[in-house]
Amino acid sequence: MDYKNAGVDIEAGYKSVELMKKHVQETMRSEVLTGLGGFSGAFSMRRLKDMEHPVLVSGTDGVGTKVKLAFLLDRHDTIGIDCVAMCVNDIACAGGEPLFFLDYIACGKNYPEKIADIVKGVAEGCKQAGAALIGGETAEHPGLMPEDEYDLAGFAVGAVDEKDIITGKDLADGDVLIGLASSGVHSNGFSLVRKVFSMEKDVLNTYFEELGATLGDALLAPTKIYVKALRQIKEAGVVVKACSHITGGGFYENVPRMLPEGRHAVIEKASYPVPPVFAMLQREGQIEEKMMYNTFNMGLGMIVAVAKEDEKAVMEAIKAAGDTPYLVGRIENGEKGVTLC
Repeated sequence: MDYKNAGVDIEAGYKSVELMKKHVQETMRSEVLTGLGGFSGAFSMRRLKDMEHPVLVSGTDGVGTKVKLAFLLDRHDTIGIDCVAMCVNDIACAGGEPLFFLDYIACGKNYPEKIADIVKGVAEGCKQAGAALIGGETAEHPGLMPEDEYDLAGFAVGAVDEKDIITGKDLADGDVLIGLASSGVHSNGFSLVRKVFSMEKDVLNTYFEELGATLGDALLAPTKIYVKALRQIKEAGVVVKACSHITGGGFYENVPRMLPEGRHAVIEKASYPVPPVFAMLQREGQIEEKMMYNTFNMGLGMIVAVAKEDEKAVMEAIKAAGDTPYLVGRIENGEKGVTLC
């Protein structure tokens, strides 16, 4: 008896590392002090010396049951983008710059090519965020997970000068809300998605005119990463007063998180186009509209609040970053919360 007969293939692990090296290398920053394969990742903090009062900000998350679609379609090169996005968008929400990222893959059996594909997506997400992929772990769990399945989670660390942390404390009556378009469902609500749509490969590979894509392509579209957009806004000299990453819980849970007491957000639902995948979800699942906005991002992956006079500059900065902005609402005095009208 040996470890391989027990279900853990150490040689497959070595091959996975070799296959992923080129993807990891593409994410490197000058501050990275260690190579792939060490016991830990080292990152120089010299970047923080230019800040008056440097603060570390962190985020950790996974991609939930969206991985089920990756299994069914046998496509694993974008799910890593989702994982990075879920972590770094939270850091960007605080005004932070993502510095480095670590991933954790738990699998029933290590198939090196599949693991390398997953990490390829993680590396792509890190490149989009400007973060270095400085470490990770692939763990085989024979007997605990089916051989062809895996789970993916990640952890990111960023930095921000204390004076630049986005807190919402200075929000005022008349400030405007600008939404950044999502790429679709992103990485939340998939337990409901999988109840609405048949998770059969033939169905997922069916092209739907209203989606302009196959159902699988529309659902598997990777989560947008908004780090560059937030950076462009800052470089335009605009202060983002508050920011909300629209994830699980949709608008009703996430928008109030960016508000101080005494400030109320008003969002006009007709102010931007809702992607057709959400209309299809609502229709096929007979889901009440409020539940849709309480579960999904409904086409807006992030919302920022700025002074009315900064509206034009922010819209231009977001466009320059390659994202699509919409003026979607305003801040009013009132009870902390959000109204969708």
